[in-house]
Parts: sequence; structure tokens; C-alpha cells
Amino acid sequence: MTEREREIISGEADVKDNYRYKVQSLVRNRVKKKFSDDVDVLEEHFPEVYEMIEEEVCTNE
Repeated sequence: MTEREREIISGEADVKDNYRYKVQSLVRNRVKKKFSDDVDVLEEHFPEVYEMIEEEVCTNE
């Protein structure tokens, strides 16, 4: 996510609800469509970064 997307989603940015929903939808769609492919490429071709992601996701509560 961009810094601005983080601010909007976290509620730090003062934006209208409709815009917040739009940003949430954009981020959700980006994760669904691209993140999985990126993770697959990292796992195969850049395993040290894949492991960093895996550790962060699996240990972040």
C-alpha cells in the first residue's frame, strides 16, 4: 500500500466515507489479483524475501 492508502484505511486521513470505501476496494483488489502472483515469484526466485514475508505474516498478530 502507499503511505496515503495506509492513512486513509487507518482513519488517520480525513476523507469522506465513499472515498475510504473506494480505497479499501482498490487495495483489496490489488491484493487478490497481484499479491499471490508476486509471492509465487518471490518464493521461486527470491526466497530470502519470500521468507521475510512469511515470517511477518505468520508472526504478526
